[in-house]
Amino acid sequence: MRYLFLPILISLFVACDPASTTTEESTTEGPNRAADGEPTMMLTAAGVEAETVFNFEDIIWGFTWLPDGNMVATVKDGRLLHVQGDSATEVSGVPEVRDAGQGGLLDVLLDQDFATNRYVYLSYSRSEDGGEKGFTSVGRGTLSEDGTRLENFTSLYDGGPATDKGQHYGSRMVWGPEDGYLYFTIGDRGNRDENPQDSTRDGGKVYRIAADGSIPSDNPFVGAPNAKEATYSLGHRNLQGLAVHPTTGQIWEHEHGPRGGDEVNIIEAGKNYGWPVITYGINYDGTQITQEVGKAGMEQPFHYWVPSIAPSGMAFVTGDRYPGWEGDLLVGSLKFSYIKLVHLDGDAVTGEQELIKNIGRVRDVRMGPDGYIYASVEGTGIVRVVPA
Repeated sequence: MRYLFLPILISLFVACDPASTTTEESTTEGPNRAADGEPTMMLTAAGVEAETVFNFEDIIWGFTWLPDGNMVATVKDGRLLHVQGDSATEVSGVPEVRDAGQGGLLDVLLDQDFATNRYVYLSYSRSEDGGEKGFTSVGRGTLSEDGTRLENFTSLYDGGPATDKGQHYGSRMVWGPEDGYLYFTIGDRGNRDENPQDSTRDGGKVYRIAADGSIPSDNPFVGAPNAKEATYSLGHRNLQGLAVHPTTGQIWEHEHGPRGGDEVNIIEAGKNYGWPVITYGINYDGTQITQEVGKAGMEQPFHYWVPSIAPSGMAFVTGDRYPGWEGDLLVGSLKFSYIKLVHLDGDAVTGEQELIKNIGRVRDVRMGPDGYIYASVEGTGIVRVVPA
């Protein structure tokens, strides 16, 4: 383990792979026309490069910024880091995690009133039976003023029951901009035949709770017999991307398909997104999961990839650092080691490009307070994507 500031610039080239997208590639070279008719240059994917701002060899699963500009970052093995420039301090008081398979310390999110209460929310694979089993849990604690301790950590939601399976924990978190509620995801935990389609079972769902863990009275399954009333939507596989659209305020989600069929969905209350009844993917051994790609009462994905890109982390481009990309979608790829830039025009995908290609497995993507794109890359640390 090393905490070393390594200001390197990596020259990056874009070589779009038609096989990795379900849409035609867009052309972004040349001038756009501004409202006054004057040409303005649109940034091309080849016109960016990445600089490492925090060098770290292990897996940074999630990260976010404190009001003072420093970061807090989760390490899959269970450590929470307070990152200050080129160094980091391990924060004590973090709950025990089951670091097995895809589980560990997952996402991190600050309270909406962090400046007053200093609450930090974590999603993690909670350990049970001496670490032999685990389940996805979401909780919060108070970060000390010096950033070295997480105090009075309390679980707010446990997505049980515990299982010894190591796959599909999820999990990402965002605040709903309209209602102020906490949205988070839990994967199907490797039990696709029972969890995703059953409102009485956890797993394979998007959840919605209040900041203190209570259930909003208008959640879609409140009052349904034996339902998990925190459920907001169901029919999901393994959800590792969650973001709020900067204009509409809608909650967007992406999830891993099996072999093919990674999906981007726009989440609505009570909707069923189909897994595993409908899917564009197949089993890893090449056999069919289902012949169905659509069914009444189940939502079609907003966008999907065949073959899979193994998506992790998601953000929308905001600000003016990247001309021509405003409002476009950023998705990290674990499989292909790039950030996928998905060009949007309202509710339509107009094309895709690959940013910082071959940099490594991209685990999380965020827009920084300085208006730049940041990503955590396994084996590298945290990088900032800057116009060349």
